[in-house]
Amino acid sequence: MKRYRNRSGKSGVASYEVGDGFIRVRFVNDGTYEYTDARTGRMHVRNMQQLAAAGLGLSTYISRFVRDRYARKLD
Repeated sequence: MKRYRNRSGKSGVASYEVGDGFIRVRFVNDGTYEYTDARTGRMHVRNMQQLAAAGLGLSTYISRFVRDRYARKLD
């Protein structure tokens, strides 16, 4: 996984991994979740991938728009 840059300094995201049709997000205090096109929606996954690369806004986006629509919890 790639370390999340956390440009705001306040994010709950620690790291992430992107692939074709998915993003995995490791949160500082809550484990790793996988979000997929099939479960979360292609638009949301793409937006999350862009925010992850930018290092800003990913945790807020998840809490506002995605919430519990993850495909699976990995740990």
